[in-house]
Amino acid sequence: MRLLLVEDNGRLADLLVAGLGRRGFSCDHAASLAMASEAIAAQVHDVLIVDRGLPDGDGIAWLRDIRRQGHMQPALVLTARDALEDRVTGLDAGADDYVVKPADVDEIAARIRALMRRPGPRAQTELRFGPLLVDSARRMTLCAGQAIDLSRRETDLLELLLRQAGAVVRRESIESALYSFAEPVTPNAVEATVSRLRRKLEEAGARGMLHTVRGVGYMLREPAA
Repeated sequence: MRLLLVEDNGRLADLLVAGLGRRGFSCDHAASLAMASEAIAAQVHDVLIVDRGLPDGDGIAWLRDIRRQGHMQPALVLTARDALEDRVTGLDAGADDYVVKPADVDEIAARIRALMRRPGPRAQTELRFGPLLVDSARRMTLCAGQAIDLSRRETDLLELLLRQAGAVVRRESIESALYSFAEPVTPNAVEATVSRLRRKLEEAGARGMLHTVRGVGYMLREPAA
């Protein structure tokens, strides 16, 4: 699951990116609204975490603008402004949750998971294909009802492939989805993750489902009868 954190306090941003990473989230960071706009134009994010007092404007006004442009992913406002009218303004502008600083990383992670569990077109969190099931909100993967122990990166890869099951997912798209802007990516990083995921799927009984399309990317197909 990929997040975008819009926060101008560098120390707080570093702590949140690291803490959320340890809890299974890949987190991009934007220190201004201009950077945030560039980030959502370049990459699809599952959840936005937005401060209010940014150097180039109010995060609430930015959130209202991107909603008008069609960016409807869940958004959590994280701010020091705790007045009732601020909360109402934030929620009316399109925020799905409003958290007052200081907030514990565990609480923020729990609220993100809760946002992803909400029903509606924005939050398809349970993906099924053949014997496989991924519940992205609970970070749980099953094969024929049995749990598979996958890393965060392996889970993100499987979720991406499940969302486009039966079609080829290009290697470039996988790399973009699996790694935040700040993370170094080695030349064979995607291939190594695919190899580990394929091995774990086959050990769990999902044999012959993950295919390599040479020079293009990867795809999931139903297992042969």
